[in-house]
Amino acid sequence: MVTVGRSNFSLKDFSDILFKNEMVAPDKGALGKVDEAFRFLQTFASDKLIYGINTGFGPMAQYKVAPENLLALQYNLIRSHSSGSGDLLPPLLVKALMIARLNSLMQAYSGVHTETVELLCELINKDVSPCIYEHGGVGASGDLVQLAHLALTLIGEGEVVYRGEKRSTAEVYQALDIQPLKVHIREGLAILNGTSAMTGIGLVNVIQAKKLLGWSVMLSAMTNEIVEAFDDHYSPELNRVKKHEGQNRVSALLCNILKGSGMIRNRSRHLYQSGVPQEVVVEDKVQEYYSLRCITQVIGPVYDTIGNAEEVLVNELNSVNDNPVIDVENQNIFHGGNFHGDYVSLEMDKLKIAVTRVSMLSERQLNYLLNDKLNQKFPPFVNLGVLGLNFGMQGIQFTAVSTVAENQTLSFPMYVHSIPNNNDNQDIVSMGCNAALMTRKVIENTFAVLSIQLMTILQAVDYLDASSRLAPATRSVYNRARNIFPRFVEDTPKYKDLERMIHFLQEEMPTDLK
Repeated sequence: MVTVGRSNFSLKDFSDILFKNEMVAPDKGALGKVDEAFRFLQTFASDKLIYGINTGFGPMAQYKVAPENLLALQYNLIRSHSSGSGDLLPPLLVKALMIARLNSLMQAYSGVHTETVELLCELINKDVSPCIYEHGGVGASGDLVQLAHLALTLIGEGEVVYRGEKRSTAEVYQALDIQPLKVHIREGLAILNGTSAMTGIGLVNVIQAKKLLGWSVMLSAMTNEIVEAFDDHYSPELNRVKKHEGQNRVSALLCNILKGSGMIRNRSRHLYQSGVPQEVVVEDKVQEYYSLRCITQVIGPVYDTIGNAEEVLVNELNSVNDNPVIDVENQNIFHGGNFHGDYVSLEMDKLKIAVTRVSMLSERQLNYLLNDKLNQKFPPFVNLGVLGLNFGMQGIQFTAVSTVAENQTLSFPMYVHSIPNNNDNQDIVSMGCNAALMTRKVIENTFAVLSIQLMTILQAVDYLDASSRLAPATRSVYNRARNIFPRFVEDTPKYKDLERMIHFLQEEMPTDLK
């Protein structure tokens, strides 16, 4: 059980609820503060003009709403903004969104009734997934459209996905004995105004990006190993003179992974002790290609970028991100723009660029292994069959290249793509949810590229008959991956093998990235 509101959420708390199906429950003390904020708002707003309580929304805030219409105002907001389009968000992302919205409301600065957070907990615990569409929010007054569909479910309307089936919310509520939320004062606006869609999706992206980083380091190590590269390029002695945390962390990971390898060569023993070669042209490469030699310098910035994204996204997860802010301590209500998604949008753009770089590195390492003129070690396309008759990994390389190309195009930043809307009230917007969803696509693509690289590495190991000479860490990966993708000589369709390998990479964390 994860208690919400007692202290700041960590990425582990978030991950445990999402991936380990931990139950959630509101902290009693925090729930009391939520109730206190609600009662303060009721009293404070009774004789004052408060945005979103007794006024219209956005550019219509100058229109006062009659007392008898205040509750209808909130329902109208929810229903009118439930206008998303495109594909439904997968239940995993919807659950992430709900966790983020719950944690924000539990900060007790939103003025919602306690029924709101209690119902959110119930839906999360019972795996009821509101139908929320990918397109809609521009990330300025928060993820308005995505969160409107959440609110629509909370009031018992719209549709949900339950046990893999799309059903009416009212039908599922009746079956599970769930009572829909009744608006008390500003529940509509408090649910809609917030960054919880982009934050929830963004946190899932961070978790998956960490796995990709681990696999990138592992596959880079294995690629160096099977081509019998020198060890000094990832050595602590070389990397510690560069003062970046990520570079030195990747150096340490590579050293640990390749410990005990019977294939990696030591430059001092191999070259220095034998003196200067007599031949004019040295056939043995003195230095490897950059995609093999510059791993710490290429993946190091990715490590740092993921770490920064985690810090920013966890801060946003624990933030109050709606408007206005109901401040019981200061007995006041403050209007502003905490729902603006710039922090998340910028981090998602940086993250997708970093992940695209991972896919580019993987594709170059893959190309090195497949091109016999470059590696001078393996047959073309690591073909274990008859050259000319069989094709080895030739066909699947096209998939890797086209996927990386899509990543490169998707990496154009959303953060600088603001389009004014809402009668120019929202004249600069973050596009944060778009940024998070595009980053998710880049991450999914990169799992595919790395999977193709791993499949190729396995074939290369078998061509060399070198599994016994691998380091213990890389041999373990080889053995587990070979159970999923057996050695092949004759050509067979690879799309199902690729699907299984992607699942393997998504479920495993090959290195400790702490």
